[in-house]
Amino acid sequence: MKNLLITISRIFLGLYFLLAGVAKFLSWDMHISLMEVHNIEMSTVLLGIAGGAQVLAGMCLIFNKYVVVCALGLAIMVLIINLNLHDFWNIYEGVDVKHETQNFIKNLGLIIAFLLLAASNMKDSRD
Repeated sequence: MKNLLITISRIFLGLYFLLAGVAKFLSWDMHISLMEVHNIEMSTVLLGIAGGAQVLAGMCLIFNKYVVVCALGLAIMVLIINLNLHDFWNIYEGVDVKHETQNFIKNLGLIIAFLLLAASNMKDSRD
């Protein structure tokens, strides 16, 4: 049962980030505008990297490849995105503070899920 739950979690997390990565490319201008509102420099380069990383890591998680590296990488990426794009403590014109607070908290849950996924896939050094 434990392995089934871990597998389901891994696949859903992978699918979530695969779709989020594809959405970055399909809604490119919207994402660039959001990044510009938050004064993020090199937004086109960073968005391309984020979208590509999400697609690649999402696929790896779905197919159970490089799970620890991808989970830790996505945890770090989500943390960076959280601090820079969902910074509800700053006021930006046209940005809903309640929505950003909700995104920030949701992303903390994703970070926790990635850390747990990475830990559950690490080999025990005592083996």
